[in-house]
Amino acid sequence: MAQFVDWDLAAATAGALGKSGPRVSYAEATDVVGELRRLTEEAAGHVADYTGLRSQVTHPPVRVVDRRDWAAANIAGLREVITPLVDRLSGAKRPGPLTEAIGSRLTGVQAGTVLAYLSGRVLGQYEVFAGDPGQLLLVAPNIVEVERKLGADPRDFRLWVCLHEVTHRTQFTAVPWMRAYFLSEVQAFVDASQGGEHLLERLRRGVATLSDAVKDPESRASVLDIVQTPAQRAVLDRLTALMTLLEGHAEFVMDGVGPQVIPSVESIRAAFNRRREAGNPLEKAIRRVLGIEVKMRQYAEGRKFVHGVVDRVGMAGFNKIFSSPLTLPRLDELGDPDAWVARVHGGPASVPPSAG
Repeated sequence: MAQFVDWDLAAATAGALGKSGPRVSYAEATDVVGELRRLTEEAAGHVADYTGLRSQVTHPPVRVVDRRDWAAANIAGLREVITPLVDRLSGAKRPGPLTEAIGSRLTGVQAGTVLAYLSGRVLGQYEVFAGDPGQLLLVAPNIVEVERKLGADPRDFRLWVCLHEVTHRTQFTAVPWMRAYFLSEVQAFVDASQGGEHLLERLRRGVATLSDAVKDPESRASVLDIVQTPAQRAVLDRLTALMTLLEGHAEFVMDGVGPQVIPSVESIRAAFNRRREAGNPLEKAIRRVLGIEVKMRQYAEGRKFVHGVVDRVGMAGFNKIFSSPLTLPRLDELGDPDAWVARVHGGPASVPPSAG
């Protein structure tokens, strides 16, 4: 069996390099965990009422984790997906034992370095790879740290975060085909490679690029360097369109629900946007190479698309987007809601302002 990543070493590296969290007492930590669990349930009701989407499958309860646990959960999920792919791609061709050992350990350190950096920034995540239908994670130390830096009301900020993350859970549990579709696109990306051996090397370079960016922000490399075939670019276009939709939908929902249930939502949104846009040159370079800058653009572009569609056909009309993979927006439709409405609804449509 080919060993692409030394996963145990990746976990150890992430744990060793990860930043410590904010200072809190044991009692404070217990209160934060309890409140995040309660607010997740509250957010679930708000999201269901606002979107009209309700879970169709049973999902596990939210996991409130620290930074080390977040990294470990992501490693476990990636391991479940990547290991069988690598085994299939490598086939009967195995490198020598020394090459395999050195390569897997190097990639393990690099992957752990990336996860250590991200573990200090992620507020929450719907972990799609962590079994069917996925697992909602909230990173308590990061939420507390950001709310303190923003000077936000803790309860309001925590509910605001929960609205966003619960919307992602709803997208995957109210739309039962969504997870399988996402994983099939990941598989299609692998299948579109011009050869398993070359893809494994490009994947190693991709992990190395991310790791180098964390340590050397002057690096001009991009993770997109691993995309070499036209077929892979086509898959990447579909994945980009999907992720832009899901991120924009979550932003639209949190901004739609927020004013009704979060008194200080306007000041939270303003302060949070300033935080997103700020950053020293080191932070900005790392965000660019890790793809975080792309994700930030997806928030804005996706929210604008969702808003445009809801304005035209209402929330129920927008929800037709989740009917099947064929009704998902294409990449060129994200900037043209009318094009999506014409394709899916059969022509231009509009609703009164109050109908959305």
